[in-house]
Amino acid sequence: MTGVSAAEKSSLISEEERQRLTTARDRIREEFLFSREHRPPSTGKGIHHTALICRDVRTTVEFYQNVAGFPVTVLFENRDLAGSTHFFFDVGNGNCLAFFDLPGVDPGPYDEVLGGLHHIAICVPGTQWYGIKSRLDERGIEYMVESQVSIYTRDPDGARIEFIMDPLGEMYGEDTV
Repeated sequence: MTGVSAAEKSSLISEEERQRLTTARDRIREEFLFSREHRPPSTGKGIHHTALICRDVRTTVEFYQNVAGFPVTVLFENRDLAGSTHFFFDVGNGNCLAFFDLPGVDPGPYDEVLGGLHHIAICVPGTQWYGIKSRLDERGIEYMVESQVSIYTRDPDGARIEFIMDPLGEMYGEDTV
């Protein structure tokens, strides 16, 4: 909920509901969260790519390559829809962010829905983080800095993107892997 103040966030639910949710989260943590030494190994090797829909290929490439600094690596026709372009960006560490357009289809405006995208957090080193912030400023693109390590903005189609300086496997001092 980028752009919502802490006071507004805390007023969305009652204190009683917050306590109920805290208790439920604690039970889930007890049942499923194991220490690193007792955690089973993942069956995955990493995210091959995350695919999003865009309205305009050129605008999307301009944003992700020229603002975010992620080079486009390949463009080809999407196998699922004639004329559709499927294209990928290198976001580092062997990971890709992919897009495709839907010519002839109106996907409607971006909306956060159950099962949908809340945001994509992409790790960037400090020098790149400041460069992204500068390019957002130069282009007049709105953003919010959170906790001095995260820049939240929206891509040309409204998807929320977080550029985060925390290293991979860590968030705000907590190990995530």
